[in-house]
Amino acid sequence: MSAVDELEPALVHHIVNTLGWKGLRPLQEAAVVPLSGGKDALLLAPTAGGKTEAACFPLLSRMHRARWSGTSVLYLCPLKALLNNLLPRVGTYASWLGRSAALWHGDTASGTRKRILADRPDVLLTTPESLEAMLVSVNVDHASFFSGLRAVVVDEVHAFAGDDRGWHLLAVLERLQRVVGRPLQRVGLSATVGNPDELLTWLQGSGAGSRPAQVVAPHLDATRDAVSGALSASVPPGDIQLDYVGSLENAATVISTLHRGEKRLVFCESRRLVEELGSALRARGVNTFLSHASLSLDERRRAEAAFAEARDCVIVSTSTLELGIDVGDLDRVVQIDAPASVASFLQRIGRTGRRPGTSRNCLFLALDRAGLLSAVGLLLQWSRGWVEPVVAPPEPRHIVAQQVLALCLQEGGVGSNLWHEGWNGLGPFGSSAQPIVKHLVTEGYLDQDEGLLFIGPEAERRFGHRHFMNLTAVFTAPPQFTVLQGRTEIGRTDPSLLTEHITGPRRLLLAGRNWQVTYIDWNRKRCFVEPVEEGGKAKWSGAGFGQGASFRLVRAVREVLLGADPPVNLTRRAQGCLGEAREYFMKRVHPGGTLIVRERDRSGQLRWWTWAGHRANAALAATFDGVAVPGQRLNDHWVRLRDDLTPADWRLARKAVTDRLALPDIDEKAVKGLKFGDALPPRLAEATLSTRLADLESAAAVLDESVRFTGVGI
Repeated sequence: MSAVDELEPALVHHIVNTLGWKGLRPLQEAAVVPLSGGKDALLLAPTAGGKTEAACFPLLSRMHRARWSGTSVLYLCPLKALLNNLLPRVGTYASWLGRSAALWHGDTASGTRKRILADRPDVLLTTPESLEAMLVSVNVDHASFFSGLRAVVVDEVHAFAGDDRGWHLLAVLERLQRVVGRPLQRVGLSATVGNPDELLTWLQGSGAGSRPAQVVAPHLDATRDAVSGALSASVPPGDIQLDYVGSLENAATVISTLHRGEKRLVFCESRRLVEELGSALRARGVNTFLSHASLSLDERRRAEAAFAEARDCVIVSTSTLELGIDVGDLDRVVQIDAPASVASFLQRIGRTGRRPGTSRNCLFLALDRAGLLSAVGLLLQWSRGWVEPVVAPPEPRHIVAQQVLALCLQEGGVGSNLWHEGWNGLGPFGSSAQPIVKHLVTEGYLDQDEGLLFIGPEAERRFGHRHFMNLTAVFTAPPQFTVLQGRTEIGRTDPSLLTEHITGPRRLLLAGRNWQVTYIDWNRKRCFVEPVEEGGKAKWSGAGFGQGASFRLVRAVREVLLGADPPVNLTRRAQGCLGEAREYFMKRVHPGGTLIVRERDRSGQLRWWTWAGHRANAALAATFDGVAVPGQRLNDHWVRLRDDLTPADWRLARKAVTDRLALPDIDEKAVKGLKFGDALPPRLAEATLSTRLADLESAAAVLDESVRFTGVGI
């Protein structure tokens, strides 16, 4: 019996006759049996590998045959835009079996929500935040609404697992499972990751080890190591070129002159760069569209729709278009400098080569030497088939505090000795979180009465606005001002642009256009603008704490400086810049260990060139607190040491450290930037951040290496 025979015949009929498919793709075929049998699964495939269908076809068939009723499948995504894009496809597949699908997220109209509650769809597409909002809402009878739930699909699961959204997702699923009263089949969809087995175990949550589970990755099975069983990424074929252009203006010139008549997607690593490059391309007569998180929803939709329908055009984006949002057939992907990870690069290059007869491609345009080295190091790791493991951030104590409050809001009251059962024994949400609950009671976030915990006045004050929206929105975004032209929202801008001292009119750059501010409503955080020809400025403050590049990527840069070359096409300009970089760093890299160098520039600083990454350097600077310069601004490549340090001093300091590694001190402003950090005891909030800002494993690896002094008179 083939895998297709396991699917419902009516569904197979439409696959062949409506979609016009001659057969299933490898992932889709391989997923049928495990999903039809109720296994938890992680489905891995490159971008455009048919993951949505691989999950939907067997689950819909199972739904039909087992006569599931009500909302029986949840489809969770990290982005509302991705949900909007998926609804027509998932709804069509469900309709072939007489079933329905609906969308519920923050932009869903109240009338639509009422219809969904009155007539439950078989498949509900939503985000974890909206799912939690349903659980705590007085307008949703969650026990009744979710009574028929059987399976949960988590799309782009790697995008969740690597940060706090992953902990939030797992915690909400455990609470939902208790509401339903049965285990839920969990299916994750992902591009290639470095640790698929661990990611699947993570997704299973409290069910890990007790439920059958399978990684489904036919494109990687041939590379499974016979001894360890681990999966490694095969390097996809493609046309990869790296150029050094030296400035954003030069990048705009290259993009405007190369590949005319084609559809190009350009990725930038910041919203500011998106705006500046978009403006520069339009000034050169290029049909240009923009996409980033601070543009209004309507602005992004108009840009994405126009881009999908156009031919000779460019869309400039941050990572918002990295995930599976369909913007039509692309001819080219261009990357400004380098993405933060190999995984991101795989997602981005996977946007191309989808049409028959085309191949995947990516043109890197480095704006400076640092951008060039980051790109070359990343491409070296990519060429080896290496992809970052997806690892959940440690010690999510602030998420524990948020979840305890959300559970009390959901249930109205929770037993003061039973609260930890709400997450079925899931790791950090168990009884070990007792000090956090005690603090919540002491500080008034929770009230305690007759053995029950209730939402307290402090939680009402801090999070109660608009039905506790601030409690279900887990992630902190810096305050921004809404920018309007008349009644039309254009997007949001950083308030510092509205307060900094300037001479002349105040002008903004937003949506790739220049605007002059005509009025600022400080109370409602709005500013009104009119279009102008030039002079606009773009700026956004970071929402988090930059942790720099990883140890493996920075070490790859060191390998490049020592002579390694990735198997990609470097232009003459890139080769020239790389040659100059190798010459400059010649005395700062060594294949046998790390170097302590007296810089011969004006600073004369003593630097320990660790090539270890920001987080490892943070741990090393804290560990050598009597040797490292206090309060220094850390980077990926070196740690500044005391200028009067001698080799003898270093040997004593190194001997004193032995294998003890310290965590970095945390600035008070950083703790305040941790959402729900105020709901934690101060020492636990600081411990949470310091643990996350240090890479102890990589720091220990650096300590195992020899250290040489150069340029210090010995």
